[in-house]
Amino acid sequence: MYSPLRKIDMNLLLVFDSLYRHGSVTDAANELALSPSALSHALNRLRMALEDQLFVRTGGRMVPTARAESIAAKVSAALGSLSSCLHEPGHFEAGKSRETFTFAATDYTAAVILPALVARVNRLAPGITIKIVYSRDFNADDDLLSGKVDFALGFEEEQKPPRRGIESMTCFTDDYVVAVRHGHPDIQDSLTQEHYLSAGHVVVRPWMETRGMIDRYLESQQVRRRIVVELPSLMIAPLIVSRSDLVITLPKRGIASVFDMKDLVVFAPPFPTPQYTLKAYYSPALGNSPGHLWMREQILAICDGQEPLHAG
Repeated sequence: MYSPLRKIDMNLLLVFDSLYRHGSVTDAANELALSPSALSHALNRLRMALEDQLFVRTGGRMVPTARAESIAAKVSAALGSLSSCLHEPGHFEAGKSRETFTFAATDYTAAVILPALVARVNRLAPGITIKIVYSRDFNADDDLLSGKVDFALGFEEEQKPPRRGIESMTCFTDDYVVAVRHGHPDIQDSLTQEHYLSAGHVVVRPWMETRGMIDRYLESQQVRRRIVVELPSLMIAPLIVSRSDLVITLPKRGIASVFDMKDLVVFAPPFPTPQYTLKAYYSPALGNSPGHLWMREQILAICDGQEPLHAG
């Protein structure tokens, strides 16, 4: 039983997992409190044990081989399960922790959650580091299962349920609104569907999807809006909307977080829309560790109104 494990020092799996997540010998060595030389020696031992290069240096990064990719998620899940069962339940000293928690997010999902979360965590656990990486899809399931990220912030997407093995918690629900600049020549005191459909639109598509929830609804009614600008990021949208006659449709919190409200007039959409639901996705393999449980409590605390999501 467990015969393949007999030829592997289990500490080498920690090296594998850290190197896979960081893609850097130096960063992995720092996380494991090893010298880069010691980590390289450990990697060579693991390569010999598994008879594969596992990682190849490309452009300054350690890129996983096909073999490494095939085992990464299972190794991460196994290490997470071991860590969970060996920890004393509920034992987490936030004030002394030096853990790093990695979040996958878009600039929108980061803007509506992370300012308040970082402020709260920095006050309660100043030694904790929060790292943000760009979310490659709505719940970053591959990165969660491989252990590259601890949480993925994404909206609930009816068309694509999360992969088996990923859990989630609801952060908040929100209403969509339509924003235009003050002094718009056609949209002033009210917004009709005729105004909406004739206007030019700015659309943010962080994952380059062909159409979002708003467009799917309009198509179900046999109408379309006129999209003038498509953006992969929300960052430049406030500048475009404030300096043009284009309109944008976003959840209300996104408008309040990123836009200068004195430049805008905001309307309810002239047609029914489902609510926007923001979720935090995570892998249950890590979800029972004391640190992870504590971080989930902090996320829920800011979303439940124990701390304001935005200043002002």
